[in-house]
Amino acid sequence: EEMAALGLMGIPFPEALGGAGGDTLAYAIAVEELARIDSSVAITLAAHTSLGTMPLYLFGDDEQKQRWIPPLARGERLAAFGLTEPEAGSDAGATRTTATPIDGGWSINGAKAFITNSGTDITQCVTITALTAEGEVSNLVVENGTPGYEISAPLHKMGWKASDTRALSFTDCAVPDENLLGVRGQGFHQFLQILDGGRISVAAMSVGLAQGAYDLAYAYARERRQFGKPISAFQAIQFKLADMATEIEAARGLVWKAAWLKDQGRPFDLAAAMAKLYTGELSNRVVNAA
Repeated sequence: EEMAALGLMGIPFPEALGGAGGDTLAYAIAVEELARIDSSVAITLAAHTSLGTMPLYLFGDDEQKQRWIPPLARGERLAAFGLTEPEAGSDAGATRTTATPIDGGWSINGAKAFITNSGTDITQCVTITALTAEGEVSNLVVENGTPGYEISAPLHKMGWKASDTRALSFTDCAVPDENLLGVRGQGFHQFLQILDGGRISVAAMSVGLAQGAYDLAYAYARERRQFGKPISAFQAIQFKLADMATEIEAARGLVWKAAWLKDQGRPFDLAAAMAKLYTGELSNRVVNAA
């Protein structure tokens, strides 16, 4: 509720749709600042925005946008994106869930795994990838409470425990034609585009995690005393803190560049992938050093 009141849940969406009218750069900064303190909160926002609401905004028609986005952008409800399937691992193209045409809609059968934000008390819907014909992937929106759509109990995880993660199953789950997102058969290209933007979010989270670890290490180095002085007075510690701060600033530049390119309507997929790769490894190095 507090994040919604601050307008954080709909930063990159137009005010006319309930959003804050911001851009990708502002959104990335917000995600970083949240991850600086709590990655569970950061991923809840990031998954809701980049994966849950963004497909509806990019590929939905006017009626779909007006139907789903305002409560999501205002933070009254949450949205999820169902791509990963059991045994598929990181193979985003290994879709087995099927959507069979029925009178006036689609009958969905299959399962999804590790889906963020899918089962909270305020979750509104999940956009899933499904085979609508042989070799044809489409995206369909399934609203929570639809008959045949089952959501597991929250998964037990090593970290990010406050982030909602569930397994989903669909058994003759019927959704109407108007829940088909965008053009039939374009689902593969749609989710690749969504994942490009999602990499900026994850990279921003990694920078925030690194910054948070650095903040703690810096403060501790000034209060921890050895040999009659704070350990921050020792050159070995100073060098390590300086290296950490420099790498974090370099990583932040990569994330902001990718976000800026996206906001300019320029190709950003390479920059986003580089940012995600570098910041993911950076956060590990900084946390270990901290």
